[in-house]
Amino acid sequence: MEDPVLANIRKTILTNIPPEARLKRIEFEGPYVVIYVENPSFLVQNSFSMKNIAKILKKRIIIKVDPSARLKPEEARRKILSMLSPDAGVGEKDIVFDDVLGEVIIKADRPGLVIGDDGKMLKQILIETGWRPKVARKTEIESRLLDGILNYMIRESDYRIKILRSFGERIHRSVFFKNNYVRMTALGGFREVGRSSILVETAESKILLDFGLNPGISTPPNMYPRIDLAGVRLDEIDAVIITHAHVDHCGLVPMLFKFGYEGPIYATEATRDLMVLLQLDILDIARREGKPLPFTQREVQKMVLHTIPIKIGETTDISSDIKLTFYNAGHILGSAMAHLHIGNGFYNILYTGDMKFQKTLLLDRSDYRFPRVDSLIMESTYGATVLMDRREAEAKLIATIAETIKNGGKVLIPTLSVGRAQEIMLIIRNAMIEKRLEEVPVYIEGMIDEVTSIHMRYPELLSKETFAMFKAGEKPFVHPAFKIVKDRSAIYDIVESKEPSIIMATSGMLTGGPAVEYFKHLAPDPRNTLIFVNYQVQGTLGRRVKDGEKEISLPDENGKIRVIKVAMRIESIEGFSGHSDRNQLLSFLRQMQPKPKRIILNHGEPQAIEALAKAIRREKPVPSGTEIVIPSVLDSISFKIG
Repeated sequence: MEDPVLANIRKTILTNIPPEARLKRIEFEGPYVVIYVENPSFLVQNSFSMKNIAKILKKRIIIKVDPSARLKPEEARRKILSMLSPDAGVGEKDIVFDDVLGEVIIKADRPGLVIGDDGKMLKQILIETGWRPKVARKTEIESRLLDGILNYMIRESDYRIKILRSFGERIHRSVFFKNNYVRMTALGGFREVGRSSILVETAESKILLDFGLNPGISTPPNMYPRIDLAGVRLDEIDAVIITHAHVDHCGLVPMLFKFGYEGPIYATEATRDLMVLLQLDILDIARREGKPLPFTQREVQKMVLHTIPIKIGETTDISSDIKLTFYNAGHILGSAMAHLHIGNGFYNILYTGDMKFQKTLLLDRSDYRFPRVDSLIMESTYGATVLMDRREAEAKLIATIAETIKNGGKVLIPTLSVGRAQEIMLIIRNAMIEKRLEEVPVYIEGMIDEVTSIHMRYPELLSKETFAMFKAGEKPFVHPAFKIVKDRSAIYDIVESKEPSIIMATSGMLTGGPAVEYFKHLAPDPRNTLIFVNYQVQGTLGRRVKDGEKEISLPDENGKIRVIKVAMRIESIEGFSGHSDRNQLLSFLRQMQPKPKRIILNHGEPQAIEALAKAIRREKPVPSGTEIVIPSVLDSISFKIG
């Protein structure tokens, strides 16, 4: 016998869908209720019927066309090409079909011409071909990763549709328990920076918010979130939500599949692509350094198939009693705050992940208006710090680079490949165009070019000004001075060259990657400069260098330990941080609507969190009765029982 809630959904659709749609079947595919019809043209005259069904059910409704009523792929390809303007930049090879999911992926130079005003062209393609269109932007920088993800998902469509339907029946089923409660357990990232993870439990559901590693610790157990001590089995977890693609928030997601997790991953599409790249890099570094692998490529691939992309602003059922809405976090491309609406208004949690409440060259500032918030879990990385003004930081960066170039030195910028690198590229590009900086080679090493390609795939997630550049046909991440380094053996030629240059390389904390190799060669020369542009976690090589160590022991290419004397100039410009400083966090709380009843501070070293808590109590950006909680790892908090 079918679950009564699922049966009611079917009955509601059967009652309200017009007969001319020629309904074939109803499926529950992940968070979506999918209605398969033979005649999609009913959407032209009866679009209100679908809106009415969605309003009654309060579910995400998708229309797909039954395979029997779709055009054959070659015929559909010709039809789509005839419908699109040549200015869209779509060729025959840019149209790819997924027979199982009934989708057609269209790659375009100008996606807006494929989408049309208010999505009219997408609807027309569905009606005239029977294929549900998805649009992807072509990029000037080739991305093997993006093409690989797309091709792999199409190859594994049979598996994907199977798991989506298994998720769907679990998500849309009846609520079993009436004795509601909400509890969170801190698994990592509390009174520390790194291994962010939170377990949220209700009577019906168990949800993980993030699952990262601690880049400053190289061995278990404190390298990993402490899910082993949380009293929950992985097969009991209903969903995993990833706020953004930094390793301390997403680096160990594949490990969940290694040890038995079989459920969905929710993230923005950009976060999915970026975290795959970062996870593969974790494996690559571990292999090169002879360290044990926390997971394999097979688990990364499985994670891709289990990931359900969610757009910013969409509200989606992720379990029988929890709805998820992503809000812009302003931190990196695709970063999101996670809003959990539990029960029918029973309780609401907002988890900021990492956030930036200030507009930057790359991104707009985070959102601050939400429907309801009972408890706010807020990051506190810079809770004790007021960062340099962004414009001052940009000026200092350019001045430091210019001075080093004038002295005949080289500038090494160890940088996070995601977000920070792209912002620095924009700043350097603009300075060279405006003649504020001499046009010297800018060597770009590591994953930065692949990550930049992903930024170019999703320019609508960038700041309004940068997105406008894309729409105008400009290429903000391209400049003649930018040199992509493809071969690691080129490091020696670059450092030995007598000409001044700028080197941007990963990792941003000198925990591995090409930046460390450049550092070994450049550190002894006082003409050179190292510029840190992101946070340096305690325990990392970057933190030691920033704190003033002048002799660093590192292995050479043969594995022998040698002492590196640090004579190069060391600068740290923290005004570029993707995190909010103390003033920005307080400003966020002042402007946030509605105000939370409880604030839980995480993602900060103890002194930063304590300082922020004192500032909140002193400056009162929220009502004086607001509770402030500072948990430690493995602390649990019961929000509401009733």
